[in-house]
Amino acid sequence: MAGRLVIGTSSWADPGFVEEWYPPGLPARDRLAWYAERFESVEVNSTFYAVPAASTVRRWAQVTPEGFAFDVKLHRLLSRHAAGPDALPPSLRDDVEVTPRGRVVLTADLEAALARELLAAVAPLAQAGKLAAFLLQLSPAFGPRDHELAELGPLLAALAPHAVAVELRHFAWLEGRRREATLGWLEQHGAAFVCVDGPQGRRAPTIMPALDAVTRADLGYLRAHGRNLEGYLRGRSVAERFAYRYDDDELRELAGRAEGLAEEAGAVHVMFNNNRGSDAPVAAARLRELVGQTREALR
Repeated sequence: MAGRLVIGTSSWADPGFVEEWYPPGLPARDRLAWYAERFESVEVNSTFYAVPAASTVRRWAQVTPEGFAFDVKLHRLLSRHAAGPDALPPSLRDDVEVTPRGRVVLTADLEAALARELLAAVAPLAQAGKLAAFLLQLSPAFGPRDHELAELGPLLAALAPHAVAVELRHFAWLEGRRREATLGWLEQHGAAFVCVDGPQGRRAPTIMPALDAVTRADLGYLRAHGRNLEGYLRGRSVAERFAYRYDDDELRELAGRAEGLAEEAGAVHVMFNNNRGSDAPVAAARLRELVGQTREALR
């Protein structure tokens, strides 16, 4: 029996949502509840920038229905992006090592402490059964020439038993014979490989192949970044990089990929990150319709 498809977007608070998708005048505090009436899952993007207060997370759990799922994006320091001390929780800011440019140096002790802070913050979601996975969207600088996947082992262990979905952003991890080793390592360590739909047609480190694979039996993951090649490579803002409106043929292609993953995984999360205006929620809603039509026809 095919696994469940869970469809949503890579934020519920993107500025484009506010301007184009939510009802005019809807208070900010009511947006998540309104979103959750229309989708069954969402990625939390704000946790990439800061660890949220537990009281904030508790409200997320309270205003969403039973069965709603959150995929929580890991802090940018954990995903090997640059961050200053002010991005850390106040309790961790003292005595951190920084580079001459003021960037925090991620040590083993700091990584473990930051993981503990995040686990404590999202505990209300876990207690409510609404924490589906953590999303580790690695920096493009995390490539096999300078790094090893083994560097991620302690973080995965610190977050266990929660699922971690790993999005690699340097194509060399999936090139040639290294592809099998990469997928094998993720499977061995219980991490879900994040499949992507993104721009193609040019060889660049951040252009990832449209590779579908399941490395964790209970979770497949597919993120749709849009197919705006020039914007993706040269855009300076999120809207410029990910601006894209999927058409029905492209969404049917995505539905086929998701259904293929569902043959191997208990649940497949399909998250739209084509964040310009209402592009993401429109695509997610339409994909739900197309998947529903396909599955109804197969009954």
